[in-house]
Amino acid sequence: MPNLKEVRNRIVSVNSTQQITSAMKMVSAAKLRRAQDAITQMRPYAEKLKEILGNLSSTIDASEGGEFSVQRESKKILIVAVTSNRGLAGAFNSNVLKAARNLVATQYKAQDDAGNVAYITIGKKATDTLTRAKMNVLSSHNQVFDGLSFEKVAPVAERIMQGFAAGEFDRVILLYNRFKNAAVQITTEEQFLPVLPPEKSAQKTSSIDYIFEPNKEEIVRELIPKSLKIQLYKAVLDSHAAEHGARMTAMNKATDNAKEMLKELRLSYNKARQAAITNEILEIVGGAEALKG
Repeated sequence: MPNLKEVRNRIVSVNSTQQITSAMKMVSAAKLRRAQDAITQMRPYAEKLKEILGNLSSTIDASEGGEFSVQRESKKILIVAVTSNRGLAGAFNSNVLKAARNLVATQYKAQDDAGNVAYITIGKKATDTLTRAKMNVLSSHNQVFDGLSFEKVAPVAERIMQGFAAGEFDRVILLYNRFKNAAVQITTEEQFLPVLPPEKSAQKTSSIDYIFEPNKEEIVRELIPKSLKIQLYKAVLDSHAAEHGARMTAMNKATDNAKEMLKELRLSYNKARQAAITNEILEIVGGAEALKG
């Protein structure tokens, strides 16, 4: 049985940890509210813009829809991994990195063997992990989360679009955690480039007769870059909200575990204290008996 000093030190240590995890849970809960409001407001706009773009691009050939609609053989792959800058969020970051490994192993193994799989990272955790694994990381954009805004994300989208237009890569995949609620984050894979044509069923049900000014092709060429920037910004907002939800859940579980551990430690402390008192009583009684003899 551990001595009283060891148990007492552990109780103090666990109690301090509990206070930290409880404080982190409250901070994440406050940040989650703001991040959730941001993604909730962005989603309808992004979905409507995507719907309009689908209706427009469905009426013209892909070759007329701009350089970002060109379908090429997938020889060069770019994976955009969105994680967080900090840990202590459960499996939040590892899920994205695991999805990246699975994606390459199952769909792009030949390209990976040929050295034609590259990465752009948003979030320090993805940057550190992929760099340690000696992956081809073209650029890192960890500063995006320092005051997250559309203006900080747009240059990242422009860099990706320029690379696609120049033929640096033939397909761009987004990997991030989509926010569902505080307890659930869904690891999501989305094709960013080339722009996918709308599904036939969607074309039939949502086709709208627009009046185009100045002309259809020019409007599509203007809308596609804006839509892509919005799509990436929405993914980063989703990941940002999901991060705070994951951290709040992880810290809540850690706080609960600390409570259970404190109960066990206090019980252990009381047992050790009782044993020490019993030994002292036995020694006193034994000494008294020895004096009588």
